[in-house]
Amino acid sequence: MEQLVISDFKLGIIAGGQLGKILALTASNWDISTYILDPNPECPAASCASVFVKGNYLDFDDVYNFGKKVDMITFEIENVNIDALKKLKEEGLKIFPDPETLYLIKDKGLQKAFYSAHNIPSAAFQLYASKEAIVSAMETSEIQFPFVQKLRTGGYDGQGVAVIRNKNESNKLLDGPSVVEKCLEIKNEISIIVARNLTGEIKCFPPAEMIFNQEENIVEEIICPASTSDAINADAIKLANHIADSLNFVGLLAVEMFIDQHDKIWVNEIAPRPHNSGHHTIESVITSQYEQLLRSIFNLPLGATNLKMPSVMINLLGEQGFEGKVKYEGLSKAMAIEGVKIHLYGKKYTRAFRKMGHVNVLATTIEAAKEKAALVRQILKVKS
Repeated sequence: MEQLVISDFKLGIIAGGQLGKILALTASNWDISTYILDPNPECPAASCASVFVKGNYLDFDDVYNFGKKVDMITFEIENVNIDALKKLKEEGLKIFPDPETLYLIKDKGLQKAFYSAHNIPSAAFQLYASKEAIVSAMETSEIQFPFVQKLRTGGYDGQGVAVIRNKNESNKLLDGPSVVEKCLEIKNEISIIVARNLTGEIKCFPPAEMIFNQEENIVEEIICPASTSDAINADAIKLANHIADSLNFVGLLAVEMFIDQHDKIWVNEIAPRPHNSGHHTIESVITSQYEQLLRSIFNLPLGATNLKMPSVMINLLGEQGFEGKVKYEGLSKAMAIEGVKIHLYGKKYTRAFRKMGHVNVLATTIEAAKEKAALVRQILKVKS
């Protein structure tokens, strides 16, 4: 498909957040024109895409009309209008990942059913139609504590997830169709990002360890290489490959996994797009996750995924107590540290825990990278 990578080829990217922005910038290296669909003209990707199209990615007409402007569609978000994508596919538009796959993945209940059908280890679960149904199941002891509630659709960045440890925490329950999962005793959380192209070539990035902000359930750091053993890493990569092949997936798939206290691997969730846990690859891996996505959907040979240097990725989150026009404190001081690479998303306004950028910290050892990352965290602040 090499002939498609030319300046008059129009790649449509649905949603214009930071993932869409970095993907558009990467595509420009190959002289691909990028079209962004987003409701916000000030979204991060609007300033660097070839064409910005204002529209709601949940609206049939907006998505369908956007598809008629481009030669191919990919995504930075899975919560989109699937009916419009199916119609566009029927009319011959190339869409990666496939709308049917996207439909499955965007619904956490369908995700769990897929895991069960393909012998993929995942926490035991039950489906409930509403908050009231969960409360009723709690009262009859149908649900055992502690448990995790996940809204089936629409959740992101810690939103749409509630951990309920006892009956007194029922006020934390979310309203809507939900998956209720058994809580696992987790030792590590890792992410495997796997790419697969149209010919079935498949490659995984090195496992990355995810460190969460427990208050907001948002990833604060990504550590690569992960601290898990070579045996666990090999099994995790094999599992990620199995998932991608079972889905007949084309594109980039992030597979989030739990490692329990007995070193057993459990799949948590999958995301059919570039992922926060892959930002470090921009500098730390021979091929970034964004280039790998382009290679996979254009059916080009997949790039090498060897780690160039150990790294720690820090999410730049809005400080608590600050809301308004963004100001960054400590940029110069942080940039003076060797191996620090700062990426700002261009969001004009900050609020507590909003993702405003990320920092990749590279060093010759993971211990040195962690030390530098801790220093950067002290220095660099997102305020207003």
